[in-house]
Amino acid sequence: MSSLNQIEQLNILTRAKYPLLYIISWEERRIEDMLRQVATDRRKQLYLWTLTNGIVHIDAAANTGVDPATRNPLTALDAIEQSQESAIFVLKDFHPFLEKHGSPEHAVIVRKMRDVINRLKESRKTLVILSPILQFPAELEKDVTVLDYSLPTLEELAQSLDRVVRSAREISGMRLSLQNGQREAVLNAARGLTCTEAENVFAKSLVMTHQLDVDVIIAEKEQLIRRSRTLEYFNSVEDFSNVGGMNLLKQWLKQRSRAFSEKARRFGLPEPKGLLLLGVQGAGKSLLAKAVASQWHLPLLRLDLGRVFSELVGSSESNIRSALNMAESVAPCVLWIDEIEKGLGGVASSHQSDAGTTARIFASILT
Repeated sequence: MSSLNQIEQLNILTRAKYPLLYIISWEERRIEDMLRQVATDRRKQLYLWTLTNGIVHIDAAANTGVDPATRNPLTALDAIEQSQESAIFVLKDFHPFLEKHGSPEHAVIVRKMRDVINRLKESRKTLVILSPILQFPAELEKDVTVLDYSLPTLEELAQSLDRVVRSAREISGMRLSLQNGQREAVLNAARGLTCTEAENVFAKSLVMTHQLDVDVIIAEKEQLIRRSRTLEYFNSVEDFSNVGGMNLLKQWLKQRSRAFSEKARRFGLPEPKGLLLLGVQGAGKSLLAKAVASQWHLPLLRLDLGRVFSELVGSSESNIRSALNMAESVAPCVLWIDEIEKGLGGVASSHQSDAGTTARIFASILT
């Protein structure tokens, strides 16, 4: 979804008086810019709440102060409920206050949130929770609208690139001339990075090489994958000669490798989607996955399903969504899900055993 479409979506939801929006994103600055644009378009005020500053009014220029009296979540919700303004109120990292199950404070905050939502439906106010983690109690399930704005579009990455190039020119006098092909290669290499991460690696490349080096950007993406809790990055050196047997499969894989070429895209040939390898232990399934990545010259990511599942409500689904988003961001790649039957063995009885968590994770992988 493009940046303009995201802003239009927010415009539609605020005009339709959706009371509670939950935006999933690591990039507060990018989302604030979007919400500022929506507030301007709708002639609304924009307020931000954080645990450190309380409720702060944001104008077109800058923050206009700190209100320590509204640092408390309940006090902040009271202030939002009593406000008579046409406004958008953004609660940053509010999810921990909604997930402390069993504590009296949790029950009071959740109940207060529901009271505020009911009042907002009759007003010109919109409440937005901005967090990198999707986490809310079942009591709010029917009132919340979830928007996943986790990764920037190519258009937004291009704006980040222009900012870095402009800054390098102003600060150090560095002159950069990017042809269309070079610019496209740099932006494609930066896919999957946040705007902040992209700006950092663009600047890093300029410092290291005095140019925008695609290899530096790709190396940075490898580091991001290695920091992931659910994905592992492998530098595979295996090839098909190391895999015994499976001759028909290896022949098919060699033919399908051409589906990633520009010529194949012009012809309309679809890229390979997936492959299920079934066999006894030691048959070479994992070795073949490594060999495919090496032969096709693609990054190899291993998804550990054991790290996906979590005891917190909604965390497992959030983990698999984050892992798949990361894999999509570095696509084309080989996503290696080893011993999938052990992680998803209880799909059929999932609704009785784990409230449907395994079934939802299985559905996410299939789609």
